Amino acid sequence: MASTACFVIVSKNDVPIYEAEVGSAPKKEDLAYQHQFILHAALDVVQDLAWTTNAMFLRSVDRFNDLVVSVYVTAGHTRFMLLHDSRSDDGIKTFFQDVHDLYIKIFLNPLYLPGSRITSSHFDTKVRALARKYL
Repeated sequence: MASTACFVIVSKNDVPIYEAEVGSAPKKEDLAYQHQFILHAALDVVQDLAWTTNAMFLRSVDRFNDLVVSVYVTAGHTRFMLLHDSRSDDGIKTFFQDVHDLYIKIFLNPLYLPGSRITSSHFDTKVRALARKYL
């Protein structure tokens, strides 16, 4: 079964700093735009929810047809957003936690400017490997 998954890291200033289509479904250009639109629309919901709970993992914050938006908010208000059609909350939570560890390593790099795009091929490879493992 092919799965759809689009993963985005959004800075605290609402700027996407990393994007990846990590699902096994065939990739189509028009669907990529639709996925970006759905994730962007969910940002308002995430902003409201982030201030009402202490939890970092917000589970499913928005739905569109059979797609679900799950979000993980870091202490610095960076949002990890995943648009997916899978149902494994435990796998998604573990994926977010492991990506958070990778993000911290990037963030602690003295050459990385906070809020700028993450262009590291090593980071991209690791995120895609984690997606294959947990999603």
